[in-house]
Amino acid sequence: MKKHIPNAITCSNLVSGCIAVVFALSGNTTMALLWIIIGAGFDFFDGMSARLLGVSSPIGKELDSLADVVTFGVAPSCIIFSFLAGIHQHFLLLPFVAFIMAAFSALRLAKFNLDERQSTSFIGLPTPANALFWGSLINSLGNWLESSPYYIGGVVVMVFVSSYLLVAELPLFALKFKHWGWKGNEVKYIFVLTAAAMIACPLLMGYGLIGISAAIAWYVVLSVITGQRN
Repeated sequence: MKKHIPNAITCSNLVSGCIAVVFALSGNTTMALLWIIIGAGFDFFDGMSARLLGVSSPIGKELDSLADVVTFGVAPSCIIFSFLAGIHQHFLLLPFVAFIMAAFSALRLAKFNLDERQSTSFIGLPTPANALFWGSLINSLGNWLESSPYYIGGVVVMVFVSSYLLVAELPLFALKFKHWGWKGNEVKYIFVLTAAAMIACPLLMGYGLIGISAAIAWYVVLSVITGQRN
């Protein structure tokens, strides 16, 4: 029985992603982001439960990637698609650019499964981080972006930048602690503390969840500055 628990959690991640897609295509970015966050929670606990129960399996690894493609690849792409299509409906093909990011998310996950260098760190932007960046950005700054004459070009350029970061040979640290001491975990603790402030301050000031996008951007910058991989 216990061998099915991690896969059940992974399937819950997949279902969360499907729900996020439905909300995204209906224009409800708040609920879409919520279900992406819920999916991220399931994504965190499926691997943890597999390790704790000692039931890790190849099929679980493949199922996890399939679920992640939906929740962290297709769902955020649908948020961008719905945003672009809903505002400028006369641009019939442009909104579909959003799904380039879904394709690169799938490629990133396939590479992750085969890349033995990513056991304690990441090479390229993790798909959950990318999904949370876009979900919080559109949800919090959608109206502001619409008011800018350059928002269409800006969003399209950012889609291509995100797609590149997903598969780039860019070393990024992972929040995996081998121990809880400060030494050796300096960068991780600095990120956790600063990211918490970045998320909490805008939220308390009524600016929504834009702090999540800021924290993800800071994660990439901090990784580049420190060259931290462990």
